[in-house]
Amino acid sequence: MRRLKPEEKCWCGSGDMYRDCHAAFDKKIDMYRKKHVKVPGRDLIKTPQQVEMIKKSAQINVAVLDTVAEHIGPGMTTLEIDEIVYQETVKRGGVPAPLNYNGFPRSVCTSINEVVCHGIPSADRVLKDGDIVNVDCSTILDGYFSDSSRMFEIGDVDEDKKKLVRVTKECVEMGLEKVKPWGYLGDIADVISRHANENGFSVVKEIGGHGVGLEFHEEPFVSYVIRKGTGMLLAPGLMFTIEPMINMGGQGVVTDSNDNWTVYTRDRSPSAQWEIQVLVTEDGHEVISW
Repeated sequence: MRRLKPEEKCWCGSGDMYRDCHAAFDKKIDMYRKKHVKVPGRDLIKTPQQVEMIKKSAQINVAVLDTVAEHIGPGMTTLEIDEIVYQETVKRGGVPAPLNYNGFPRSVCTSINEVVCHGIPSADRVLKDGDIVNVDCSTILDGYFSDSSRMFEIGDVDEDKKKLVRVTKECVEMGLEKVKPWGYLGDIADVISRHANENGFSVVKEIGGHGVGLEFHEEPFVSYVIRKGTGMLLAPGLMFTIEPMINMGGQGVVTDSNDNWTVYTRDRSPSAQWEIQVLVTEDGHEVISW
């Protein structure tokens, strides 16, 4: 990281002089770095211009999930959900980020009941009364990425599943309240894991959130099982997802050996996930996609 002179243009691309822009920010980052805190590099700090473009991508992502919410119900196949996502994304000028990502064959992930994440849409998988399903939608617009997911209750869902869906959403909301400048990712993890555990549920260890915006998946990895006051520093400009995967049973998971994508709970208990994309701001946070 090259040290800039005060009168040079700032590295963030604002056009302002460094001394009036990110000089104080860099000084604070250096202070934390010397304390052996994990700090984000400049490449992870989103500039105002980048944030505006990411928000445009997110507008599509949210609109697509809104459309899914209007149509989803018993008797629909997960392939029909995929078709809605593809058509609505393209119609708005975007590209579904999952499509062909590392070989993923569809435009969206549809994860039902015991599927934790990365469920592949299929004409053979019909939503039925009592199912819970996560629809995970990600969009690319002009090279900028947005990512969020929602849970849907299909028909008459039993009370245990309803509680799982509700508590998982509460975990996300409680985690969001811990997104504050100069805090830590562990502050988010702590409140999420405690709330899940207090309600008799478990939190998946192996899979978590991630940085997003300029790439589909960026640093940092966002764990929900680390201690408060640990993990990466929440510097203003850092953008990532909050997406805990909460299991009704044990926290163990296993990946399907046939498709190498679909992740199930090891004990085949139901799992739920909500995902939002959030930006750390100077005075708190801003939800970008939901």
